[in-house]
Amino acid sequence: MPTTHHVGTTVEDLDRAVEFYSETFGFEELARFDVAGEAFATGVGVPGAAAQFAHLDGDGVRVELVSYDPGGEDAAGSVNDTGAKHLGIEVEDIEAFYADLGEDIETLSAPQTSETGSKILFVKDPEGNLIEVIEPA
Repeated sequence: MPTTHHVGTTVEDLDRAVEFYSETFGFEELARFDVAGEAFATGVGVPGAAAQFAHLDGDGVRVELVSYDPGGEDAAGSVNDTGAKHLGIEVEDIEAFYADLGEDIETLSAPQTSETGSKILFVKDPEGNLIEVIEPA
């Protein structure tokens, strides 16, 4: 059964955002890493995308802060737009999940394996909200 993996938001300045969430809410930084490469760019639907990530512990909820290069101009529906939100849902087998998707479910791409070894797939809900399906490395 799929489980919630994280709640993510796109930020302009990762260091500033981590400092804010840490100082304001007491969230502990769990990990910080970079992801780039063609598979990542294809997976998120942003040509040439690279991103810096920070994962914070929000009292049992993983909060993912992401800073993209290139960044988007506004939160109009692209994952790299500042302020963009997404729900991350973990699955055991992303390929099987993808194969079982209905034809009416929009995806940004087929599943992609990022440089970290995690497999990602972005789907849109009926209102166009982004959901990251992830099979962690």
